[in-house]
Amino acid sequence: MTDGWLIVIDPQNIFASPDSEWGSPFFEEAMHNIARLADRFGERVLVTRWMPTADRSTSWGDYFATWPFADQPPTDPLFDLVPTARGLSPLPTLDLPAFGKWGGELETIVGRGAHVVLAGVSTDCCVLSTALAGADAGARLTVATDACAGSTAGNHAAALHVMSLYPPQITLATTAEILG
Repeated sequence: MTDGWLIVIDPQNIFASPDSEWGSPFFEEAMHNIARLADRFGERVLVTRWMPTADRSTSWGDYFATWPFADQPPTDPLFDLVPTARGLSPLPTLDLPAFGKWGGELETIVGRGAHVVLAGVSTDCCVLSTALAGADAGARLTVATDACAGSTAGNHAAALHVMSLYPPQITLATTAEILG
């Protein structure tokens, strides 16, 4: 399925760096497959970024108290795209202060009920949150299992298992299957 959109979720330094508390040990492998997918999807690629701009008077205040290293200004290099993610899309990044990226802004770009391939980090947080909200909104989602990076191998597998429970709105496929 390469007639829809590729959404690359949060390929940022904060999730890639081995020095980051949120760094995924599987990030580089996922980025290799993301690049393969992006080549095929061409101009129909959208890259998102998680930004630390949520209202601290909500539960996000507790979240940032738990993860103070991430409570930095949005201009901090932690939130920059990794070099291999720059240029994946001709569109500006979709920057949101939420785990899930599915919402009005994203749907305005890809269209209601769109066919979307999801890739990125982390499988067990932002990818999962985006997939479930997208399914509720009526999108047709394929999660590129080997183009996602989890916080751990076990958490990646658990998130994929949860998403596998949502057919036909969410299906799972490898990069090779998607490109095949």
